[in-house]
Amino acid sequence: MGKKRIIKQTGTDVAGEAVTKRGSKRRLESGVLHIQATYNNTILTLTDQNGGSIGGSSSGALGFSGAKKGTPFAAAKVGELLGDQATSVGMKEVDVIIKGVGAGRESALRAFATRGIGVRSIKDTTPIPHNGPRPKKPRRV
Repeated sequence: MGKKRIIKQTGTDVAGEAVTKRGSKRRLESGVLHIQATYNNTILTLTDQNGGSIGGSSSGALGFSGAKKGTPFAAAKVGELLGDQATSVGMKEVDVIIKGVGAGRESALRAFATRGIGVRSIKDTTPIPHNGPRPKKPRRV
């Protein structure tokens, strides 16, 4: 048989998963929030000013599956989770960089801002093609 393994939990996060306590040594006043909103998912990444990742999450990581991942509700849940991570690091204000055309663009930012973190600037870096790909050859009959 063997011994039974006992796992101690210190709490649960938004998705209901176990959270282990670990003290963060870094204290940051400002950072950058990257929001990538596609039609199928919304991914948020929190970085410092140099681009070093502090934390990140997505709708799929919170347990949403299929078409529900691209909804504004799922994006709002991700924004709340990342807002809590930012307050635990001591962040006061962020610059926001948004990329993509998905439904969760605004709702993720609104949910993040409700956690008491100031938004300094919002920048949209969605790629826009200038001329697009080469057109198809004309059909010969």
